[in-house]
Amino acid sequence: MAFELGVYSFGEITPDPFTGQAPSARQRLRDYVEQATVADQVGLDVFALGEHHRGDFAVSATSVVLAAMAERTENIRLSSAVTVLSSEDPVRVFQQYATLDLLSGGRAEIIAGRGSYLESFPLFGYDLGDYDALFAEKLELLLALREQNPITWSGRFRPALRDADVAPRPLQERLPVWVAVGGAPPSVVRAARLGLPLALAIIGGSLFRFAPFAALYRNSAREAGHDPDALPVSINSPGFVAPTSRQARELSYPYFNRGMLENFHERGRGFHTSREAYDEQASPRGALVVGSPQEIIDKILYQHELFGHQRLLIQLGFGGVPQKDTLKAIELLGTEVAPVVRRELAAHG
Repeated sequence: MAFELGVYSFGEITPDPFTGQAPSARQRLRDYVEQATVADQVGLDVFALGEHHRGDFAVSATSVVLAAMAERTENIRLSSAVTVLSSEDPVRVFQQYATLDLLSGGRAEIIAGRGSYLESFPLFGYDLGDYDALFAEKLELLLALREQNPITWSGRFRPALRDADVAPRPLQERLPVWVAVGGAPPSVVRAARLGLPLALAIIGGSLFRFAPFAALYRNSAREAGHDPDALPVSINSPGFVAPTSRQARELSYPYFNRGMLENFHERGRGFHTSREAYDEQASPRGALVVGSPQEIIDKILYQHELFGHQRLLIQLGFGGVPQKDTLKAIELLGTEVAPVVRRELAAHG
């Protein structure tokens, strides 16, 4: 596949670090639809939204918001980021994203994960003690739903299916399902053995430290009988772009820090990020994709040397960077970053 560049958001509702005012959920949802529209217009490849179930996040019904985007866009792929499959019903997930696929003309994707935010487990009556078993079983069912209809299936955590007709069916022959992982090698190996694309989240630390995960993924896929060259890898990281490096960092840092304090994992467990630490993570070898268009290009090319990946998704403006600045960042990614990266990587095979 040609290299793809896109953006994602978790849907956070964060008080502005300068005014203390937080946007309404309605405003955030309208912001995301506008962002996806602009991303489509400037030629980005993917727009993805995360799923959360707390008052300081606007997006719990991800497929609904993506469906609104589908009606305003033409080409961009629309994905979850991630679907917390452990606390979802795979039948409903399949139906929702098959519906999105039909509405969008075959542009829907699912990025499924176990979930680093855990509020959905008690909300929907699941035991955190079953954290991994839930995901394994539900992923099995979701993949089975792609392949057969009607379906007969049974497991521990969901009522059995007997010749169940699961409709509608998507426009795409096989609804794309990626597996999202953080720093857990067993999760990487599971994705590889199932022959599923890997979405590797890198939110901090040195990029070099994560290179072994890509190698583990490809080696495990080969051992399982899959062609690793046919399995795409996505790197998913926070970032921001502005005309100059200084503008990118000064614009994004206050919002990133406030987001880490307010929205990171469970309420009341935020983390302060110093400006020095932020700048270090935004350096060429750090995890954050922050800088001028040329800096972003250079970072993607360096990432590609390490990971050989086919996609980069940027969590753009985490913490609620103002909409006008976010839209400008999307425009820069589509018009100045993406064409150069595609050209450079295509030239080098």
